[in-house]
Amino acid sequence: MTPTRSMSMTNGFDPAQPTRLGVTTSQLMQRRERTLGAPYRLFYQRPVHLTHGSGVLLFDDEGNEYLDAYNNVPVVGHSNPRVQRAVNDQLGRLNTHTRYLTDGVVDYAEELLDLFPPSLSQVMFTCTGSEAVDLAIRVARLYTGAQGVIATRHAYHGTTQATVELSPALGPNRTPSPAVILIDAPDMLRDDPSTTARDFACRVEAAIAEFQRRGIKFAGLILDSVLSSDGLQVDPIGLLGPAVNAVHHHDGLFVADEVQAGFGRTGSQWWGFARHHVVPDLVVLGKPMGNGLPIAGVVGRPELFDRFSRETRYFNTFGGTPVTVAAAAAVLTELKERDLLANGERVGHLLRQEIEMMTSSNPAVAQIRAAGLFLAVELVDTSTLLPDPAAAAAVVNHMRDNHILIS
Repeated sequence: MTPTRSMSMTNGFDPAQPTRLGVTTSQLMQRRERTLGAPYRLFYQRPVHLTHGSGVLLFDDEGNEYLDAYNNVPVVGHSNPRVQRAVNDQLGRLNTHTRYLTDGVVDYAEELLDLFPPSLSQVMFTCTGSEAVDLAIRVARLYTGAQGVIATRHAYHGTTQATVELSPALGPNRTPSPAVILIDAPDMLRDDPSTTARDFACRVEAAIAEFQRRGIKFAGLILDSVLSSDGLQVDPIGLLGPAVNAVHHHDGLFVADEVQAGFGRTGSQWWGFARHHVVPDLVVLGKPMGNGLPIAGVVGRPELFDRFSRETRYFNTFGGTPVTVAAAAAVLTELKERDLLANGERVGHLLRQEIEMMTSSNPAVAQIRAAGLFLAVELVDTSTLLPDPAAAAAVVNHMRDNHILIS
């Protein structure tokens, strides 16, 4: 029997390492491990015991203040007053499952779909991004009559049985499926920028050819639109275009996973795929959609959903309930009225400039990549130019100790 390999998480708590924790925090961690079990991992070598948050700030049990530069779920801020009022008001009026006719979900769907290309004119709601990816893959496979799906080698797309197969970032102890092929993502640091888009498309073509060799029909390509789990690969503009063209040439579908990049995190555009001037067949939404309430969804072309509806049944008890929709609608209002996309572009530009200036003389800082407030710093071993996870962990934990939360 092949032994399983252990998994490390650069920003994760390792109970085997010595750490300095207060009595209250240590006791809470012991209770958590006893009741929730080992799968519930914590961030940072000194986990943060949070009690409340406001805007961009979080506060621990001793009253210390932290700048939250990591958590993209509360996209309009922790304890946002508009979201809080909308949820409270709706909860006091009506909250039921989705088989009844209600105004809010239709109003919200219309407002949401106005932010997409015209061909993407329908949405199906779920509770989580994992559910939404799972649903999108089901739709793609049923519509194409095929099974083969391509993903990138360090992708993360969810935790359901189907999405784990597409999520190598979860670790090495997964049973590979012959219907999933992983390919290398573009690498802004090491690729030739003049050929990286074409080279990526060639890897897509090679994966499609491998499916043919296996006797498996090709269904589609799923990508996090900014390749965040692959190191945040956002440039050059148009990077994904040739790969998407190759997918469509072989009658496959392109699924854009916007769970990380969506709702303006990349700055001046609502969706990560818009940076590359491509139109997906299906778009997956999640995390920031309800500012922490469980709402997610799949946006797509009507003919895909029509085919799906004719050939199978779909029902989600809590996907798009009045309360979660109220939260999601309040998020859109906040993003628009406060002009937060433009703000993200502006502040992200300033942040990148400052980090570039601070690190210009440090050879271990190989590259800084950014789109809006989505920013990555690549740290390398200067002797090999390979990624340096120990240095990354040191920076992450140093920042945590100085009350700035990053990953």
